[in-house]
Amino acid sequence: MNELIEDFLGFLRVEKGAARNTQAAYRQDLRKLAVFFKSTDKDCLQVSRKDLTEFLAYLGQMGLSARSIVRILTAVKGFYRFLRIDQLIDADPTETLPLPKAPLILPKFLSPADVEKLLEQPDVSTPIGLRNKVMLEVLYATGLRVSELIGLRTHDLNIAYEPETHVIKQAYLICFGKGGKERIVPMANSVMTLIQEYLKTVRNQYRPGREQSQSDVLFLNNRGGRLSRQSVWIMISKYGRQAGIRMKLTPHVLRHSFATHLLEHGADLRAVQVMLGHADIATTQIYTHVTKERIRRVYKKYHPRA
Repeated sequence: MNELIEDFLGFLRVEKGAARNTQAAYRQDLRKLAVFFKSTDKDCLQVSRKDLTEFLAYLGQMGLSARSIVRILTAVKGFYRFLRIDQLIDADPTETLPLPKAPLILPKFLSPADVEKLLEQPDVSTPIGLRNKVMLEVLYATGLRVSELIGLRTHDLNIAYEPETHVIKQAYLICFGKGGKERIVPMANSVMTLIQEYLKTVRNQYRPGREQSQSDVLFLNNRGGRLSRQSVWIMISKYGRQAGIRMKLTPHVLRHSFATHLLEHGADLRAVQVMLGHADIATTQIYTHVTKERIRRVYKKYHPRA
């Protein structure tokens, strides 16, 4: 079965443009199915709907959340659709298997005041502090995923200047999201000015790594190499504690804050979808639930008859 899983992942990569992280998640989920079939002596090409229902019960006995089970079943359904397309099975046993409805979990986000407190934490008098300040500003100003942030290169920065004053007229980034899909993300002129300061004063101190592929990476570690996702997570968590923010902070909280604050101030949902790089607008609509929930709380707190 492992060989079939790898064939499916290859299909996702080549035909669907699936990102590396997506492939890794599908591999991990489908291996749970492989372990179950091995323990029950089942051939994955000769299973019934009943066998898969038993697999779902097995996942529940493992203590997995409803959300995790929905994610795994989504991977399993995709796997069997692939087997059917490749004519390795005559019928898709998952076709009539309903997808359980995962509970709606609203994204966590910071208030504008907490965002300001977070952005004030890095010590910009030090090279690392200035670099970290710029990364935090970019995350909140653009809503980038952490993988997109650390993948930025210097030539992804685009600036248009006023012809007479040479003041920045507009600034934007070109980034590559899930599946290598390119998108243009506008950015505040003040953040681009901060990036320019970082490029002039800090980045040049860190000699780029020996690999030519890293020579134009925008954000470098102090050894001149590419930053890891984990290092960004650790950095944000540290500054969150320093700022006295009780919420567990991750880079994605800043992405959620970016989207929520835009919608709260009247931004168009489709424009936010494009900026976030969501393929499906339904993914973006979760943020409308956040703003509606906040409106309800304000109403209940302040209306005399609520």
